[in-house]
Amino acid sequence: MRILLQTLFLGLAAAGSLSPARAAAGDCGDAAALVQQAYPQARKTADGALFTLQPHTSIAPTEGDTPFDLVCKIWPAHDDLLLVAVPLMDSSQPSDYAHAGDIELLIVDRKSRQVRQRLLQAGLMNDDAIAIRKVELDTGRYALAPDVTAFGLRIEMANNSLPDPFSETDLRLYAVGGDSLRMVLDGLVVAGNGGEGDTNCAGSFHTSQVSLAMSPAKHHGYHDITVVERMDTDNPLPDNNGECQSHPGKSVKRTYRLRYDGSRYAYPAALKALEPP
Repeated sequence: MRILLQTLFLGLAAAGSLSPARAAAGDCGDAAALVQQAYPQARKTADGALFTLQPHTSIAPTEGDTPFDLVCKIWPAHDDLLLVAVPLMDSSQPSDYAHAGDIELLIVDRKSRQVRQRLLQAGLMNDDAIAIRKVELDTGRYALAPDVTAFGLRIEMANNSLPDPFSETDLRLYAVGGDSLRMVLDGLVVAGNGGEGDTNCAGSFHTSQVSLAMSPAKHHGYHDITVVERMDTDNPLPDNNGECQSHPGKSVKRTYRLRYDGSRYAYPAALKALEPP
């Protein structure tokens, strides 16, 4: 049961042919200089811990120590470019358990450090009792078309409830079209868990994992994406000696085909991410 609970609280990483490539430590380089280059109007606070934008937006000039720091990843499909996710937090709403903020995605020339494309994603850093645990850039090879490779943004959220554990990792995909960056897949759940228990043993729990693979079929010029979801359940109970025993159910697999509609990839409501608060 201890292993089961650890799995439930840590969540499950998505597996498959398009698993996320994690950022290497230090991909941002001089994170503070990168922030200043991307936001010339930003000003450092007196203690140097944050940059601020008027009227009340804060940027942490550090890389990856918390979910609210910069995330950078060299883009293997275009290794002259750096992908950057910048949490823009609302400093007027300080709270120990809830946050409000946006994420701005930047594509930066690694040599000149100039921003080539940027896209603001409003509200993606909002959380409350279900808190943001991790933000990652996903550089799996999402080859949408011969000249278009997307990258992903994964956001992991979880609560701290023992009787009602919940976690979810959501994926969004972005592609460059002309001089602009745009989202082509919005909030697909790629890992999750949840359930109800008595905090000692008995309960009903479920976990899910989703893998993605590019399909040869195309719609509106972009390849379809094959999504395979695996759902597992467990109903642990104490045995006659009081020892907690797992009672896993049969795994269920479902396969979906995501088709590009000319603007975005459509997917079933069952895989839709939790809406930000």
